[in-house]
Amino acid sequence: MSFIMENYSMILAMMGTGVVAGILAGLLGVGGGIVIVPVLFFLYQGLGVSADTAMLVATATSLATIIPTSISSIRAHNAKGNVDFQLLKAWGFFIFLGVLLGSFVVTRVDGEWLTLLFGVIATLSAINMLLGKKDALFNSLPGKAGQSVIATCIGFFSSMVGIGGGTLTVPTLTFCNYPAHRAVGTAAAVGLIISLPAAVTLLIAGQTPADSPFGTFGLVNLVGAACIIPLTVLFAPVGAGLASRLNAAMLKKVFAITLIFTGLRMLYQVLA
Repeated sequence: MSFIMENYSMILAMMGTGVVAGILAGLLGVGGGIVIVPVLFFLYQGLGVSADTAMLVATATSLATIIPTSISSIRAHNAKGNVDFQLLKAWGFFIFLGVLLGSFVVTRVDGEWLTLLFGVIATLSAINMLLGKKDALFNSLPGKAGQSVIATCIGFFSSMVGIGGGTLTVPTLTFCNYPAHRAVGTAAAVGLIISLPAAVTLLIAGQTPADSPFGTFGLVNLVGAACIIPLTVLFAPVGAGLASRLNAAMLKKVFAITLIFTGLRMLYQVLA
């Protein structure tokens, strides 16, 4: 009880993060990491944590929260036949390799580099949302060598900035003339391949910074993960229900504009 009283502001903020991430995931189909990382980044700084530490812990904690939501999403998409296990078989090793490389880099670099990278990815992702559906740039996926490079890059960059499979995998597949529904379903499985080994690596191999928020082991804030995970899972169906009654396309554009400002704000904090 004393812990709750002493850290009630952080706990409430974490729970609010889980609610928002869950609703947006269900409502707009955006991955939790793209919401959770910037919220935790600014939240931790508000609690007196340095910007470098805030980004490292936000990245690792976000990856931990993606594990159970990915499992739930995989089951839902697989029931509809939208998970391409053949593609996962071809990509799995290279995604895993990219994750190991990315997780190693996270434990060795300053948080400002991760902030810079997240700012760039978030801004580009938001611009992609605003532009809406586009024609495929290529007729099909490249050959085995090209796909191995793509899969390694997805694992590498996703693990470095704490996002799951959707942010990078879905646009990549759709640009290669891949069916949109199968891209989303397959990306959910990619998210598990990314988040599980990355979170475990950062939990075990990460060195806990001195100014980390309470409950941080390695680089994962277990208090944050425990607050966020159940509420994200609980409120994702709420967001899905709202999608049928609200103009989800317009809301997605509003979210994209907000994400652009968030990404630019993170870039400004580093570059200024």
